[in-house]
Amino acid sequence: MKLYCVGCGPGDPELVTVKAANTIMAAEVVFAPTAREGKPSIALSVVERYVDKSAKTFSLVFPMVKDKESLKDYWRKNAQEIADAVRTGKRVVYLTVGDPALYSTWIYIHRELQNSHKDIEVEIIPGIASMFAIAARAKVSLAEGEETLAIVPACYDIERVRKASEACDTVIFLKDGRYFDRTIETLGLSGFPKNAPIAIAQDVSEEKEILEVKTLSEYLGKKGPAEKYFSIMVAKKNIRE
Repeated sequence: MKLYCVGCGPGDPELVTVKAANTIMAAEVVFAPTAREGKPSIALSVVERYVDKSAKTFSLVFPMVKDKESLKDYWRKNAQEIADAVRTGKRVVYLTVGDPALYSTWIYIHRELQNSHKDIEVEIIPGIASMFAIAARAKVSLAEGEETLAIVPACYDIERVRKASEACDTVIFLKDGRYFDRTIETLGLSGFPKNAPIAIAQDVSEEKEILEVKTLSEYLGKKGPAEKYFSIMVAKKNIRE
């Protein structure tokens, strides 16, 4: 009775690891998260080519709301559904975008399994996170030498943005691109020089990817290219020659 959690990477099916692909191909039951009923799962769309035609696929709803109490019911229900499938003796896989350990739905499922389904063994297969995909595409380093790196999961809390920007050499802002313009303004007030390189991407590593690398001064007072929820920005304070 074993469950495999597979990190599907940032969006490009060719950036799925060999181990992840082999695990998915061997799956008899595949679970994938979605934000609402009827909406296609992004994780499943990334690895669809690896899913065997005989495998059964199921979408599990994880609403994009901030109220954790209301979310707990979904976590419990989804974990129960996965556990029931594993107990049938079939080879079951749970998919998640990026890496399972970084801001993923898997974290909540795993916690429920540990608390209420202790008979289920778990194997976690890591995936490439979007921050590494954008670094590769933009050809920038995230950190070197003694530099410090911060990851901010959402940048609508401008005070959190300010503190992270003042304390660290590189700051990665994940998710909601609609707040990136305000974040750019805050970077300028938090010790980032005008020529600091800023990389912004939307749908990173996918065919419809938008990627732009400019200096802080070029972004100030202007509209950035990313407006979707799945966006990412890398801001570097230090200029290396």
